[in-house]
Amino acid sequence: MSDRTTTSTAPAQPQTPSPSAASHLSPAFPSRAPWGTASKLRAWQAEAIAQYQAAAPRDFLAVATPGAGKTTFALRIATELLEAGVVRRVTVVAPTEHLKHQWADAAARVGIRIDPSFRNSQGRHGAHYDGVALTYAQVAAKPALHAARTTAAPTLVILDEVHHGGDALSWGDAVREAFEGAARRLALTGTPFRSDTAAIPFVRYDRDAQGIRRSVADYTYGYGDALRDHVVRPVLFLTYSGQMRWRTRAGDEVSARLGEDMTKDLTQQAWRTALDAQGSGSPRSSPRPTSG
Repeated sequence: MSDRTTTSTAPAQPQTPSPSAASHLSPAFPSRAPWGTASKLRAWQAEAIAQYQAAAPRDFLAVATPGAGKTTFALRIATELLEAGVVRRVTVVAPTEHLKHQWADAAARVGIRIDPSFRNSQGRHGAHYDGVALTYAQVAAKPALHAARTTAAPTLVILDEVHHGGDALSWGDAVREAFEGAARRLALTGTPFRSDTAAIPFVRYDRDAQGIRRSVADYTYGYGDALRDHVVRPVLFLTYSGQMRWRTRAGDEVSARLGEDMTKDLTQQAWRTALDAQGSGSPRSSPRPTSG
């Protein structure tokens, strides 16, 4: 019997941007993909990448339902642009600090070194990084700084959840100023959006029948598509009805039916009765779900 022990180690991360590694990134990253599909691009990702490669656009808006795998799609594009020399840097803009670190973690898995801790006061990122991850608020604080960084070398800017660029008028103006000079811009969002006031930079709009400007995506993978492909689960909303009976503090018995028009006070008391775990036990004191 051998007294040697063996240890398992995680696969080494690539040291340079790797489209091959990107193609093996979980299609659902940072979530786990269904068993047996982890090494495959989803059909929508492959189709969107092929469309991007054929058009080679400066601006591209991908709308994909939450959980569909926008991160994997974007990083595959990034690795190919870096390897081809179209861009030399990558800047990711996300709504929150947490997402900055999530993007950096995903990028490291495909050989792209992103600094999620970059601060405006630094001025430039370290030479050992391929780019930085920023928040929209961070860009708005010093757009001129990021404009200079963007034009210093050909840059791909990934605008994650780009609809947040419209959260404040100053944010949209800052995004335009900071990234007007980018070689490529890839915008991502989980849902189509509208603009009643200022349009979000680098996004095309069409007016609907009511005259409201709505975003026009270059590629769309909606909830219905994802449901058909078993990428997401169906979302069901249940309505409840049932006859409720309770006694007031004065000893009076009150009866009401959930779902019918009642005063706010009666509605609250009826729901309080329905949700009371220590109820009377009467068959009529529990709501019954109905499809809706």
